[in-house]
Amino acid sequence: MRKADIITTISEKTGVPKVDVLVAMEAFFKEVKDTLADGENLYVRGFGSFIVKTRKAKIGRNIKKNIAIEIPEHQIPAFKPSKVFVEQIKESSFKKQAAAPK
Repeated sequence: MRKADIITTISEKTGVPKVDVLVAMEAFFKEVKDTLADGENLYVRGFGSFIVKTRKAKIGRNIKKNIAIEIPEHQIPAFKPSKVFVEQIKESSFKKQAAAPK
């Protein structure tokens, strides 16, 4: 599913015009990015947490040149789903369909 599909689905389910749904989604994404860029975590109850993880400095390798490269400590965005979200996925019919023999 793509972003356009999500916008269409939300618009059909709520009756809100697609343009308004798009504006709301873009505003949400921008707020998530800005919050994480400021070093803060964002918690959405029942959905999950958008968090900033710190990766330690390490030594990497450039295989083509066979040299060691120092990769400095850096932050990366991450998503941790809530327990409710994880349970919903575990119990979904998708898993049952995928496991069924063909």
